[in-house]
Amino acid sequence: MAAGCGMPIGFSTVILPQLYNSSDELQMDLDFGSWFASVHSLSSPFGSFCSGPLMDRFGRKPGLMIATIPLVLGWILIALAASRPVLLAGRILAGISVGLMAAPAQILIAECAEPKLRGFLVGVPFVSYAFGILLTYLLGVLLNWRTVAWCCNILPLVSLVALYLVPESPVWLVRKGFINRAERALKWLRCNDLIAETELQELVRRCDNENLTTTPNESILRACAKSSVLKPLIIVNLFHIMMILSGTYLIVFYAVDILSEFGTDVDSMTAAVYTAVIRLIFTICACFLLYHLNRRTLGILSGLGSGLSTIILAVFTYVRLGQTKSTVDTVVPAICIICYVAANTNFMVLPGVMVGELLPAQIRGRVAGYIFTGFNLFFFIVAKIFPYVSQRLKSHGVFLMFGIASFGASLVTYLLLPETKGKTLGEIEDYFQEKNWFWTGRKRSTETESDGKKCVKV
Repeated sequence: MAAGCGMPIGFSTVILPQLYNSSDELQMDLDFGSWFASVHSLSSPFGSFCSGPLMDRFGRKPGLMIATIPLVLGWILIALAASRPVLLAGRILAGISVGLMAAPAQILIAECAEPKLRGFLVGVPFVSYAFGILLTYLLGVLLNWRTVAWCCNILPLVSLVALYLVPESPVWLVRKGFINRAERALKWLRCNDLIAETELQELVRRCDNENLTTTPNESILRACAKSSVLKPLIIVNLFHIMMILSGTYLIVFYAVDILSEFGTDVDSMTAAVYTAVIRLIFTICACFLLYHLNRRTLGILSGLGSGLSTIILAVFTYVRLGQTKSTVDTVVPAICIICYVAANTNFMVLPGVMVGELLPAQIRGRVAGYIFTGFNLFFFIVAKIFPYVSQRLKSHGVFLMFGIASFGASLVTYLLLPETKGKTLGEIEDYFQEKNWFWTGRKRSTETESDGKKCVKV
């Protein structure tokens, strides 16, 4: 499903070169081409906004299955399009589908995965997403854009079958009172009846305790005003803002334009394939790092690595202003950008992990959709104004902004982000029940006691 939703992102790079200055009946100019490319990002927030109520009402799995419908319809419209409005309509439907998919995918995996594998598995959809972009680029090199659009229907249709065969989230089933279904789901997921029954008892206990302390039909605003909910919301949204400003997605959208300032002259489609391959490789690495490293360590090191590489690049480009171009003006920026992408790709994965792990079960479904709505809107605004900001700040100013935001993300991680690797979702909720806001102010005794309990269970 994630790979299928990555394909619309790469499709604009396929269709635009084929329709610019062509004899096709849908020949594009620069203005319509920019709308075709950007309307996908503009429509995604509408899908994200609807995803929360959908997955809370019908379940995480049905929420994902519903997301495939507009994606398939969108590709059919694009493949059969005989006019520009039909092309845009297909693009809008694909964007809505991507928005619908983002939150349920992260939450379904987070609620089904064992604690030791949760970070790795929550990161895997980002690998699939990057693979979907690369797959579209490769198809675009070989096939006409209409044929590519038909091919892009295969993965969404296969994902419908795959989703039908897996169980619903046990957390959602328990909260809705479907205890028997939750037990069957846990036994299928854990392949161990004893572990499944123990986990089920813990889920039921937490749900009962929550019902005793929560007002029935409590409004989302009242729920989010609680300190235990407000703290993870602030952490997730702050990190999202810093991640976008650090250039995580901007470097993907404008890689060719940015590299061209350093005298790099490559074919746009070839450059797109190269950047997609690099993105896929480093996203795979990020998933394995999530398995082996603590979340806090990964977040801090990623911010420091991307910050240092962009600051060095900013200083270098400023010093070299007005000087005769030489080999060093290509080699140094290339090394810095590769180091930046290697470090910063982790920022692409961490927000999804945070949404799946930090939000309490009480509001996880409802709020996750709104978080991705805000993220998509903020990113759309930043992506739209970036070319104008780039003209004013020049390349050294842009990379300085990336560096400062990267250091800011490291600071947010160091001060606020709790360590969640190996913790159950219940233990993470317990942490936010404490009065402290900063990780350094946590209750050491509680942490030690929790570790001791886990040892006894083992």
